[in-house]
Amino acid sequence: MNAPLTPLSLLVPIDIQRPATVSFGAGLVSQVGRFARERGFQRPLVVADAFNAGRVGLLDLPGTPLVFGEVKPEPDIPNLERLLALAEAEQPDLIIGFGGGSAMDLAKLAAVLPGSGQTLHEVVGPEKVLRRGAGLVQVPTTAGTGSEAGTRSLVTDPATQNKLAVQSRCMLADLAVVDPDLTLTVPAAVTAATGVDAMAHCVEAFTSRRAHPLIDLYALEGIRLVGRFLARAVRDGSDREARAGLALASLYGGYCLGPVNTTSGHAVAYPLGTRHHMAHGLACAIIFPHTLAFNAPAAPEKTALILAALGQPASQEPAAVRAAALSFCTGLGIEMRLTAHGVPQADFAAMASEAHAIRRLLDNNPRDLTRADILSIYHAAA
Repeated sequence: MNAPLTPLSLLVPIDIQRPATVSFGAGLVSQVGRFARERGFQRPLVVADAFNAGRVGLLDLPGTPLVFGEVKPEPDIPNLERLLALAEAEQPDLIIGFGGGSAMDLAKLAAVLPGSGQTLHEVVGPEKVLRRGAGLVQVPTTAGTGSEAGTRSLVTDPATQNKLAVQSRCMLADLAVVDPDLTLTVPAAVTAATGVDAMAHCVEAFTSRRAHPLIDLYALEGIRLVGRFLARAVRDGSDREARAGLALASLYGGYCLGPVNTTSGHAVAYPLGTRHHMAHGLACAIIFPHTLAFNAPAAPEKTALILAALGQPASQEPAAVRAAALSFCTGLGIEMRLTAHGVPQADFAAMASEAHAIRRLLDNNPRDLTRADILSIYHAAA
């Protein structure tokens, strides 16, 4: 079955941006140090979570790099402010995101905000950043967000419990080093959740109202890679071929995010992270079967292609679509019930209102999604 082509007259113009250099392959992490030396950078700052802060030596950076090792799984404004204070004081000339999407997202903001005269709230939205004040390198250590290839950064505002999204070409990395060996230590549960996140980026871009043939190529291949390799990596974390396949799927998902972006799956998942501090990949996994089924009537042929790429029975009927997607996720060992993760049903109404307000994503969903529809999804996932 071939994906239906969009009439050329209806194609949304897109501008595909990628890091200046993408270095992909096992054992290439030390290329970060080579890049720093060749470009003459003297004061690198590594932005990492606590675990990756302990293995900064793998980057082979010159001298003694500064390290901010306090990145939270769901970074918020106070977390960012601590990083920006360090960057303002030390004035690094190179910022390196070393970790999952949270570390890479904060690294982007640390490369553009210090010394700019702009505040975070002044740059929220598309293309409001004035300039970048330091070099930027991204090194993912999970296979999920694809943030190394993107121009967006997300930070939670504790006051509103909403994610603030900054998008700017200034935050596109000079170098992205994707070394799949860095993911060998990722636990099975995290591998499963982040893998579904990578797949969700591809699925939502593939079925978006803004879908485009140039991005469909990356999206469908990313889904196929997840379908082929995710269960293998969950079963055996040392499977280097599977780890490489997932790292490539994540990168392709990052390519999808720039020109097309996500839709209802991420919008409905976001309140689980901002309100209940659920890991982003897990939230996306729990929501995925329900939004895929909801959107199936608006994108029946593409939905069938998605299920086939995941090794599931190809269907266009919503109930069968939901069952197949649930089967894929539960087969990875993911607990798919919200209540099992401590999310109370009493919060569903507020969460539905918060998700429905994320118009930057929902307006591109292939099917209109009301607040009542979102509430029904939460109850179906309970």
